[in-house]
Amino acid sequence: MPQLSRRAFATALPLGLLGGSLFGGLTAEPVSALASTQAAAKTPVSVTPLAQIRIGRFTITALTDGYADMPYDYFPGRSPADVEKAAVAQSTARQSGVRFLFNQYLVEDGERRILIDAGAAGSIGQTGRLPKALATLGLTPDHIDAIIVTHMHQDHMGGLVLGGKNNYPKAELYIDRRDVSHWTDPAKRSGAPDYLQTSFRMAEEIVRLYPRLQAIDGEREIVRGVSIVDLTGHTPGHIGVRIDDGGKSLIMVSDMVFPVVHPAATDVFFLFEQDRVAAKAMRDRFFPRAASEGALIAATHMPFPGLGRIVAERGGMRWDVADWALQD
Repeated sequence: MPQLSRRAFATALPLGLLGGSLFGGLTAEPVSALASTQAAAKTPVSVTPLAQIRIGRFTITALTDGYADMPYDYFPGRSPADVEKAAVAQSTARQSGVRFLFNQYLVEDGERRILIDAGAAGSIGQTGRLPKALATLGLTPDHIDAIIVTHMHQDHMGGLVLGGKNNYPKAELYIDRRDVSHWTDPAKRSGAPDYLQTSFRMAEEIVRLYPRLQAIDGEREIVRGVSIVDLTGHTPGHIGVRIDDGGKSLIMVSDMVFPVVHPAATDVFFLFEQDRVAAKAMRDRFFPRAASEGALIAATHMPFPGLGRIVAERGGMRWDVADWALQD
């Protein structure tokens, strides 16, 4: 377990919320104090949700690449019926499974723009909306200086190699060396199930297309105030990112927290999880510590913008959506 200081778990200063949809790419009714007409109030419009918070000198923007519904039998450790029941209770149930978001986070300090993960880019579900989200901010991929890939599953790196090309040509790329080694190993690929083959293919493309790839070892600082946190388990080199400045912090934990099943249980997994024993051990260590310190957390697949805290309650754990938006 990384040694995370009390300062690293401090709360964030909110900046604001833009857009209106809880689920990227879905439609939402226009929001207005006085709707011009009843018909207009009922007409759905497409929105690109964005949410921003401040961590010291950093502005962090939550973006979304879209969503997918994950079948109820994708959660080893619980029966599909139990998962569906929990999803219904949390309003994340859909006919085909649990609604998963694909959240990415843009970190800016006035000098550099760092993107955390690059989305599935259409390889899963209704995804591929990250470029539009960046464009809403007036940005193109050429404006991104660095990208931290939390692990080499297709929904976190698909946007890097969409169309078989380097889509972020000016960005340095940071990926844990253990993941690079695992996902480019022909022996690992030959023994892997079909649902992981796309990730192996994309990993090979990343190594080929990104000469500025840095395969990093362990916890380190990328720039002042942006550092890597070791969260191995979900994949061999699964990492998180801690943004820390001015006495405030945010920890992006990627796939350490999944909707419906976490943090209430640590013995429930996701189909794509590489090492269930290690993943459980990491959650067993991290969840209580995060709860005791009141950590502000960002999680890839939680409802947009993916910000919340782990709260200890009656001998268990629950996810508490961060009360951060539109506050002074």
